[in-house]
Amino acid sequence: MTTTRRTALALGATVLAGTATAATASAETRPRPVPGEPQLTDRRFHDLLESTPVAAPTTRLALRAVVDIADGIDLGASPWGHRYLVLITGGRFAGPGLAGEGIEGVVRPGGADRQLQRQNGIKDLEAIYELETDDGAVLSVVNLVISDPRDADRPYRRSTVTITAPEGRYGWLNERKFVGTLQSLRPERQAVLISVFIVE
Repeated sequence: MTTTRRTALALGATVLAGTATAATASAETRPRPVPGEPQLTDRRFHDLLESTPVAAPTTRLALRAVVDIADGIDLGASPWGHRYLVLITGGRFAGPGLAGEGIEGVVRPGGADRQLQRQNGIKDLEAIYELETDDGAVLSVVNLVISDPRDADRPYRRSTVTITAPEGRYGWLNERKFVGTLQSLRPERQAVLISVFIVE
């Protein structure tokens, strides 16, 4: 047998061994059915859907904020859409809080709303800013908004809101999910109205 043939056979054996090892590893990591658990057939799947009540979330108002904004700054085009920057200059907020105890304060200047306008007119907004309560607590807010103005009669502006708060009186803000809405207050004021709701 020539050296070249021996080398080729050796390489072939190595490849086969590697393939077998990979197949074995794949089989070992593949999820296995739970012992005694019936197979999730189409009928079983639909039976489970029909027999289990829908756990639909509800919402309750937490706070509303009038957020003053500057004129938008054009940051130019990108592969994903046109970019804008809107600086947050101040404002106020108030609401019932978690259990009606009340929450109120000011919107700190210095935040910003970064916007990406898609070719179809929809905007993706990422607003990051701080709220300061009347008793001095600082709450950091990240508001991710999708704004679809194509239906002038019913523009769609909905968001997910994350609020980070110090422990203590406002610690509950770290322990809940929030969603929000956005409404323009122009021409009465160069501001937007943000409504934030607790998801229950």
